[in-house]
Amino acid sequence: MKKLNWKQILINTAWTLSLIGVLVLLGAAIRQKNNQRVKGVVVDIKGAEKHMFIDEQDVLHIVNDPAPVIGRPMRGISLRKLETRVKTNPWVSNAEMYFDNQRVLQVSIVEREPVARIFETNGQSYYVDTAMHKMPLSTKLTARIPVFTGFPSSKVKDTGLLKSVILLSSLVNADSFLTAQIAQIDIVLNRQFELLPVIGDHVVVFGDSSDAADKLNRLKAFYQSAWLQHGMNTYKIISLQYKGQVVGIKENTKILPPDNNIPFQIPLTSKQNTL
Repeated sequence: MKKLNWKQILINTAWTLSLIGVLVLLGAAIRQKNNQRVKGVVVDIKGAEKHMFIDEQDVLHIVNDPAPVIGRPMRGISLRKLETRVKTNPWVSNAEMYFDNQRVLQVSIVEREPVARIFETNGQSYYVDTAMHKMPLSTKLTARIPVFTGFPSSKVKDTGLLKSVILLSSLVNADSFLTAQIAQIDIVLNRQFELLPVIGDHVVVFGDSSDAADKLNRLKAFYQSAWLQHGMNTYKIISLQYKGQVVGIKENTKILPPDNNIPFQIPLTSKQNTL
């Protein structure tokens, strides 16, 4: 018969009792903490640097509905439900909450950043972000971002066209010169774009969103160099549809293909593309 190792048994029993004691104390501490009341709320909003379409008061209004959280037992507050409720705001991309050691509810918000304002053919207007999420207009301020008109009205989201809008708008937003010069972008037949400038009485025929970055580089080169020679109001149409070229069409001139006798054509070099 194997002899019992009483020493090892006592050691194991002591460890087991110690573990039970720790768990009991931990459970008591958690219960005590949950019975404690909320002392305050701190809101931190990140995301959009240029715009603040949702502020601390907006978040506090959601958090404190239907009753203020300050003074309530922490155990009676579902952080997951609060996060879900805050995320229902169309300007909130993400929300995370936790109680710190001072019994303060820490609320971290990521705000959506609009990249384009869209006007549909039915008159409806809204903002979109890079995730194609729609945000309503705000009474607080208006975002200084490209405006697109003529977006077709439909109950089904036109994902392809919306991606083209976001691409073109993001490229314009990234260039201070183009942002200042382009007043509006119209969506015309067959998902084509036309740009209306701030300075100059003309229309920029952009075409579709293919090679958008290259087209905008050509347009910028045209504005910064060609017009120094030909003036701001020489052409009624500036076309970017032909690869590697900027085609200028004067008033009362018949529009011809690029390989015919067009009134003005700039074959841009690689150096000009960097302007």
